[in-house]
Amino acid sequence: MFVKQFRTGGDRNFGYLAADEPSGDALIVDASYDPCSIAEYAVRQGYRIRYVFSTHGHADHTNGNEQMERLTGLKPLLYGDICPVTGVRVEDGAVLPLGSLEVQIMHTPGHTRDSICLYVGDALFTGDTLFTGKVGGTCTDEEAKEEYESLHGRILQLPVATTVYSGHDYGERPHSTLAEEKVSNPFLLQSDFEAFLFLKNNWAAYKKANGIK
Repeated sequence: MFVKQFRTGGDRNFGYLAADEPSGDALIVDASYDPCSIAEYAVRQGYRIRYVFSTHGHADHTNGNEQMERLTGLKPLLYGDICPVTGVRVEDGAVLPLGSLEVQIMHTPGHTRDSICLYVGDALFTGDTLFTGKVGGTCTDEEAKEEYESLHGRILQLPVATTVYSGHDYGERPHSTLAEEKVSNPFLLQSDFEAFLFLKNNWAAYKKANGIK
């Protein structure tokens, strides 16, 4: 599988093109501020865009959707939408074909109620659920609990060799693996939800004390 990461603008946003190389079938994730660059790259490389996804409904991940639809003829899909090509609803456990690969939908609420991750081959597109060395922001204890369960109950159950491609360039590396995150991400190292929540509530002080940007 081929993955191309794009710096699309905004708040260090990332967008992605992922392709099944034997078939040339591809998908786009979180095109946000620069859909043209991603769509044009796909054309130059001879890839056929089969799906466009947004990992959640925040404007910094969806503001390029109308333009992307004009460029590709495909309506960008969010959680709960029905894919017009396959008839599959974008919900937890859904699977969409991509050449010899499959796109598996994981509902991972926390940062938002509609957050999803896309698991394709050995790649996981995490949006704002998991960053390298960090996790997505939450506003309430309930949201933090949902995020904790999404991380530990879903994402961390995947193979440790899985490559993590997040929605923003917020970490020390533009991408990571679950193996790396399990031993280095402060939030994933917390022993239980109470410790996870404490770190969230005291993140500014933790960053300062540990020299994290």
